[in-house]
Amino acid sequence: VMDRIQELEDGYNQSLAKKEQLARDVEQCSGRLDRAQKLIGGLGGEKTRWTEAVAQFDIDHVNLLGDVLISSGCIAYLGPFTSTYRADLVRQWAIILKELAVPHTEDTNMIKTLGNPVEIRTWQVSGLPADNHSTENAIVIKTARRWPLLIDPQTQANRYIKNLGKESANGIEVTKPSNKNFLRQLENGVRFGKWVLLENVGEKLDAALEPVLQQQVFKQDGQLMIKLGDNTVPYHEDFRFFLTTKLPNPHYPPEVAVKVSLLNFSITPLGLEEQLLGLVMVNELPELESKKNEIVVQNAAMGKQLQDIEDKILYMLSNSTGNILDDAELIETLATSKITSQEINAKVAEAKETELEIDSTRELYRPFATRGSILYFCIADLMVIDPMYQYSLQWYGGLFSQGILNSEPRPDVPARLEVLKDFFTYLLYENICRSLFEKHKLLFSFNLCIKIMQGDDLIDAEEWRFLLTGQAHKVPDDGLAKPAAAEEWLTDKSWGEFRSLSTLKALRGLDHDFANHLDHWKALFDSETCHESPFPGKWNDIGDMQKMVVLRALRPDKLVESIQNFIIKYMGQRFIEPPPFDMKKCFDASFVVTPLIFVLTSGSDPTKDFFEFAAQMGMGERTKAISLGQGQGPIAARMIEEGISKGAWVLLQNCHLCSSWMDDLELIVEELNPEQTHSEFRLWLTSMPTKTFPVSVLQSGIKMTKEPPKGMRSNLKTIYFKFGDDDAIRVTNKPRTYMKLLFGLCFFHALIQERRKFGPLGWNIPYEFNDTDLDICVSQLQLYLDMYDEVPWEVLNILTSYINYGGRVTDSKDLRTIDVILRDFYCADILEDGYKFSESGVYQSVKVNEGSPHRGYMEYIESLPVNAGPEVFGMHDNANISYALTDTFETLDTLQLLQPRSSGGGGTSREDVIYDDVIEMQKTLPLDFDLEGIAMQFPTRYEESMNTLLQQESTRFQRLLAKIRSTLGQVKRALKGLVVMSGELEAMSNSIYSQKIPELWDNAYPSLKPLRSFFAEFLDKCKFLQDWIDSNTTPSSYWISCFFFPQAFLTGQLQNYARKHVLPVDTISFEFAVSQLHHSTITEGPGNGAYIYGLFLEGARYDLTVDSIVESHPKQLYTDCPTLHLVPKQDYVQPTENVYECPVYKTLARAGTLSTTGHSTNFVLFVMLPSNQDRRKWIKAGVALFTSLKY
Repeated sequence: VMDRIQELEDGYNQSLAKKEQLARDVEQCSGRLDRAQKLIGGLGGEKTRWTEAVAQFDIDHVNLLGDVLISSGCIAYLGPFTSTYRADLVRQWAIILKELAVPHTEDTNMIKTLGNPVEIRTWQVSGLPADNHSTENAIVIKTARRWPLLIDPQTQANRYIKNLGKESANGIEVTKPSNKNFLRQLENGVRFGKWVLLENVGEKLDAALEPVLQQQVFKQDGQLMIKLGDNTVPYHEDFRFFLTTKLPNPHYPPEVAVKVSLLNFSITPLGLEEQLLGLVMVNELPELESKKNEIVVQNAAMGKQLQDIEDKILYMLSNSTGNILDDAELIETLATSKITSQEINAKVAEAKETELEIDSTRELYRPFATRGSILYFCIADLMVIDPMYQYSLQWYGGLFSQGILNSEPRPDVPARLEVLKDFFTYLLYENICRSLFEKHKLLFSFNLCIKIMQGDDLIDAEEWRFLLTGQAHKVPDDGLAKPAAAEEWLTDKSWGEFRSLSTLKALRGLDHDFANHLDHWKALFDSETCHESPFPGKWNDIGDMQKMVVLRALRPDKLVESIQNFIIKYMGQRFIEPPPFDMKKCFDASFVVTPLIFVLTSGSDPTKDFFEFAAQMGMGERTKAISLGQGQGPIAARMIEEGISKGAWVLLQNCHLCSSWMDDLELIVEELNPEQTHSEFRLWLTSMPTKTFPVSVLQSGIKMTKEPPKGMRSNLKTIYFKFGDDDAIRVTNKPRTYMKLLFGLCFFHALIQERRKFGPLGWNIPYEFNDTDLDICVSQLQLYLDMYDEVPWEVLNILTSYINYGGRVTDSKDLRTIDVILRDFYCADILEDGYKFSESGVYQSVKVNEGSPHRGYMEYIESLPVNAGPEVFGMHDNANISYALTDTFETLDTLQLLQPRSSGGGGTSREDVIYDDVIEMQKTLPLDFDLEGIAMQFPTRYEESMNTLLQQESTRFQRLLAKIRSTLGQVKRALKGLVVMSGELEAMSNSIYSQKIPELWDNAYPSLKPLRSFFAEFLDKCKFLQDWIDSNTTPSSYWISCFFFPQAFLTGQLQNYARKHVLPVDTISFEFAVSQLHHSTITEGPGNGAYIYGLFLEGARYDLTVDSIVESHPKQLYTDCPTLHLVPKQDYVQPTENVYECPVYKTLARAGTLSTTGHSTNFVLFVMLPSNQDRRKWIKAGVALFTSLKY
């Protein structure tokens, strides 16, 4: 029984245990079911995403090799390049990967491979521009092993690093190389794990940075250490180092580049557009932009939170042991996380909708942001023209906001956009113009107009290139010649350009149609208003840009006026009328920390205007000024310090003379703190354009230019205004004589200054005559009139022309000119009333108003024309055309400097254009000269110096030929990528594109021709020498322009004569005879001397019918000089009557330097040309002969 009871009891206990087990199993199962529900709920919706993600990870794992390879290449090599070039290289690398069958993701790039969207959004919140170029830079900063050196002209990277550094664990130290304590700050950063930003570095880095850049970290007693200078410092692993430079295009040597990650952080048009769009919204719809920014920050935070949640879940799932359903903590975390993530996803979705609505409103204003971006790059390029034309992005952003706030409101967005565009474009023009020199103001307007039209895709790239360079596609070899009826008035250069422009799409067939409308084209050529006149036939329907292109070929002297009309039509009249100099307006735009900078030009002195303005503003007593120079820097620093505390104005004059102190000035300006500076303090600076002036001061300052008056009337008015009253001019014991001579002297002073505008036609070298020269001459005039009873004309002439003014003159031909001009004013005739200073009689020795002589002269000066014609200078009317042509081509050359170096439009890239030109030149290059064969064929002989000349010239041409052949080959290989595109080769390829003679051809003869004309002339010269060699005898006539060194030819001819007649060579000189024969008809050389041809006459022409030089025909700037016979004679005395001693130059520049041979690099000799008029007429007209023209 007991056993049975025990058995039953055991059974009962077992059943009870089983029941309890079952209950526990039920409870566990229930719990698991519950947790399973939670798990399924928690991971609900993730299966599809995770399944897709796993599949994608499998693909990514396969593609990892190619993707990482490209990303590594980007980090290692692409840092210094622009976004376009980076994209091109990545595209080329992807093609190579495909060819090599290396697996990679389609359209792979560094952002897709290494970028984390959440992290990128966080960077953008910290100030990183929202374009791909900047994002790539930020990824390199984060992932590269070397410390980054950021090329940051607009200081965007600087602001981004500073913002990011503030959020770092230990903060950020910002310092500069000019800071005396920068090494101590770097040491603190290394020791305490701070970020260190070293800004404003130059092209050379301090040697003390070497250990940090090389990351020379070592372990000592188990701790990381680094040696800085003489100190060994603990190395904190949180330390990070950044370097930035404001230099826009620095050249870092390889030894620097290999130690840093060099990154180009220059702003991109797209990045700037986004920034400006933000500014538009901040000023136009501030609430909307504020909401947008909040959403961006929230989205970044929520995205990070979601990422953290997902990471936590995946971590717990991967680290869970046993049955996952038994891990209650994991399930609970999952459930909570799911709820949180659902809430976040809901908020993200809601935020995305709101963001889309805001973005759609923002997009309405994008056209204005695009305009703003285009305009910024217009002004950013100006520093290429002049180092003082520097403008910061912060200044531009402030002006942009000012334009939005001050413009007229409109209810509807399209109308408001037009108002914003017009208002800001003019506001920018107005602000920039006050800092530009006069000669650059129209150029700036035109560039502004073209850039805006290019942004709207209204400018054809090939037409624009032709306008700038005069070159288009290769002219077809169809044998079309210049019409015979146009031979007299249309130059070969113009016809060549007509042929070239006819290859442009819109002007195709113009050259063939030219002869059909010859009379109309001739009338257009002769018209003074050809830039406004209708074109012949169907060509009148072409666009304005095409008309300017045609005008460039037909009448380039009218192109500047055509540009003005173009600007008026597309931008408005106000864009060709720069605002007047207004110091008050500039002052009103300034703050205590804003320097006001007068950019000086020769003859300008704003000091008087400045002190008058200071008195007007009640600051006359509190204005201090100092002229900078050696040792003046510390005094200036003390003056600024005093001005900051007491609220004075400080004027530092002539900063360009104290370049060594400019770094200190930069530091002073950067450290100006508005909170610690007196509200009335202002820093005023004056400087000539110089590269040593601190860029940061230029960018943050307000720049102004005030140039001296231009024109005869303005100059005379200024001089007589300074005299002040009658007492100042009614002096000496001969007051009437003095007043007459004083007016003549002042007229002479104004005249020789104004002659500069005609370029080399006026003066070979543009001298800076100034008021000091005039003051000395006035003092001497008073002295000598009182000293002598009779006027000492010769003494006054020599003192004035050869000593006072002549002391500045370094060219003997200019000295001759100044003497001839002065003798028209310092002569007895000037004492007679009505004595004419020029043929027209407009300018004369006016009768002295005895009662009020000063007022009498001022009234006469007021009656003079505003713009003096060439006749007052003794020049032909054609001089105005020369002046206009110089103005035109200077404008076009400067515009070329402003063009981007990237590929052009119109279907042909810049590189293709250069490559085609290189191939074309290579095809036409002649064979090398056989120098040994020439030496044998034409040996050095005592009786024939021309053999020596031929050997020397052949050697020079062979050197140039070899250089051209070699460099063209190098450029061709560099364009193909077969050799490195060095700085020299890049400069050469730019020259080929711009049609300039490359600097690499430094052994070329002097020439002002565009490249194609120079190259064609070079081939002709080679042919002349080769024909001479092939003929095996000396030529019957010599093309004197052919020679590198024409003086050697002239000396050789004198030697031949001296040796032939056994005479001392130093007693032989040339008589010059003008031949009636054309050089092509001469079959035999003269018995003595030589016939020469190939010279061109400027300022006059030679008339064989009267055998004299005479006035030029209208619009005929250069004429061929007849064949000259150089006749050697012993003890020959050059005639002085009925001849003009005409200088011969190699190029139209006229100015030259003395070479090692003792000869000028430009002047060749004087030729005596028969003249039936006074030689002084031709001297004043600047008549000269040239071996080469500009085309």
